[in-house]
Amino acid sequence: MTSPHPINQAVIAQALHDLRNGQLRRCKTMGFADEDLAALKEPALLSVLLNARVPWCTVQINRKVLQRILTQVEGVEQEIAIVDRMLRLGASTEMVSRFYGLTHQEVALRRDVLGLPKRKGRHPVLSEEQDTLLWQQWHPQLKARHIDLQDDAAMLDLALDLAQELSLPASVIWSTVQDWIAQGLV
Repeated sequence: MTSPHPINQAVIAQALHDLRNGQLRRCKTMGFADEDLAALKEPALLSVLLNARVPWCTVQINRKVLQRILTQVEGVEQEIAIVDRMLRLGASTEMVSRFYGLTHQEVALRRDVLGLPKRKGRHPVLSEEQDTLLWQQWHPQLKARHIDLQDDAAMLDLALDLAQELSLPASVIWSTVQDWIAQGLV
């Protein structure tokens, strides 16, 4: 003995949900006519449709929407990787919030998930020697990469690369670079 067709059951469940929530247009978009929807209100007819062993509906994949959703997943994974990298390299909560809109609580949770120590206060300011070294690394790379000073994503990427190379906190590098730009030193 065969069991009821699962596609039929899924479509009926969705249609009933939409009807209960006043979404008549969604039911019509699925292909139901007024008389079909009236049949769903009759328990005996509803039972026949639910228990039908042959499919009375078909599924069609909207490839454009499917691909867009899959692309968004890749973007989310990339965003998570960048946020994790920022935190590992000493980015401040304010930086992460500015670029990715995470709250202080979300940043604290990400730090916990990554096993990073709790931060207390601000990172120290660069010494004159560190400041000079940063300039000597940052300015040539800025020019070599042809980065527009208004391109925050490219500027962040450069700051993270320098934080990794120089073993300096990303938040200190970001702050220092932003000061240089504000002072017109570039």
